[in-house]
Amino acid sequence: MILVNDLKPGTTFIYEGNLYITLSTSLNKTAMRQMVVKAHAKDLRTGTIKDVVFTGGDKVEPAAIEKKEMQYLYDAGDELVFMDNATYDQIEIPKANLTWELNFLKPNDNVSITSYESEILGIQLPDKVALQIVEVEGAVKGDTATSASKNAVLETGWNVKVPLFIEQDEVILVSTIDGKYCGRA
Repeated sequence: MILVNDLKPGTTFIYEGNLYITLSTSLNKTAMRQMVVKAHAKDLRTGTIKDVVFTGGDKVEPAAIEKKEMQYLYDAGDELVFMDNATYDQIEIPKANLTWELNFLKPNDNVSITSYESEILGIQLPDKVALQIVEVEGAVKGDTATSASKNAVLETGWNVKVPLFIEQDEVILVSTIDGKYCGRA
């Protein structure tokens, strides 16, 4: 069991049947009452972020999250197929569970699959991915009064704002956290 006073960012735990990862914690101790521990946590099954409030000294059950390197193979309609690089076993993950990740996922990409007791929770992408621009709008001459940028469509269909000097068929780095342009690859 984990004492809630010891929860740190990145700690995974089970509380009321839900699986959480701690994002941040705050401790509040006043002279008149027991310490209150507020954990800002993300539910790993639903993706919702909420504050879980405990009384100081409470305990929660630890959760061992497993990570396994796998390769994205192809889109099979309602599911995405991934292959274990070591054993060549294939698994399918519903496409509805990976709506954000699909914007940055190409066939043959290696990702980290997270699971808890053989229940697949999702995938972890690298912080930045290299994607090719398939369509870019033309730059307007003299349009540099504000941050000069133009719209571009990437090979996965994701739309991103890029600087004026970026051209079609170039490969750029895109952040998987917020979906923004990071630089040339």
